[in-house]
Amino acid sequence: MTALTDRPRKAPSRAAARSNRAARAAAPTSGRRSRKSTVLTIVMIVFTIYSFVPLIWLIVNATKSQPDLYSSFGLWFGKDFNLFQNIAQLFSYRDGIFLQWLGNTLLYVVVGAGGATLLATVAGYGMAKYDFPGKRAVFAIVLGAIAVPGTALAVPTFLMFSQVGLTNTPWAVILPSLISPFGFYLIWTYASEAIPTELLEAARMDGAGEFRTFFTISLRLLAPGVVTVALFAIVATWNNYFLPLIMLSDPTWYPLTVGLSQWSAQATGVGAQPIFNLVITGSLVTIIPIVAAFLVLQRYWQSGLAAGSVKQ
Repeated sequence: MTALTDRPRKAPSRAAARSNRAARAAAPTSGRRSRKSTVLTIVMIVFTIYSFVPLIWLIVNATKSQPDLYSSFGLWFGKDFNLFQNIAQLFSYRDGIFLQWLGNTLLYVVVGAGGATLLATVAGYGMAKYDFPGKRAVFAIVLGAIAVPGTALAVPTFLMFSQVGLTNTPWAVILPSLISPFGFYLIWTYASEAIPTELLEAARMDGAGEFRTFFTISLRLLAPGVVTVALFAIVATWNNYFLPLIMLSDPTWYPLTVGLSQWSAQATGVGAQPIFNLVITGSLVTIIPIVAAFLVLQRYWQSGLAAGSVKQ
């Protein structure tokens, strides 16, 4: 009886010893993790400050008059708050040429970036879910196209467009913007994982055609990828500078990037004109649509849209 009653008493002590050893082993690890997270937090704070300082400078200096830009500290406000006066002068300067540049940029984005998103979505989905001869060759060509920078193709594109008489027209900016190899590759890889093949087969067994299956099932599952491609295309077209610079010579077809660059050259070169405050205010107005696009479209970035659609 003595032996039977002693065994249960030893069990708690063994469990306590094991828990103590586990606690001692885990203590250094948790310390290392906390130190790593502290370092990463400091690094992220530094990068955040580094990213926001130019934006703060832009916002602050957009409120200054032309004399205050050169007589006050760059990261603080001037004597007068001239933001609304600068905006009014921006939209009325040279018969409202800034509004025309804004309209041109919207045209290039809606047609060019919208068309690039549509083509990349359809082509990427077809490459991911259909088999056909030459698929590997297409894959190699797409990867090669991604590796070539766009600036390297600008001059050959200009020579080709000049032969057909499309330079100095909106098509010289829109047509090159319709091709997005990276967006095509992104939709291709995303569709391979996001759309179960069993789901498409079930839709076909129920009598749905390929177009109906794509627009009612696949497109909804591709929404996060499509939004990502759209944002990349919108930002690339909105910030496109080199291609319009060499393609366009008529200021009435300039986008915002080229137009503001011309103003900046006039404000800082020989015989500078007092319009540097308009350059800064125009740059601030230019980034507002991009920020709005991110805020509107970010809710579509959701993961796991296909979770539960196929029973295991």
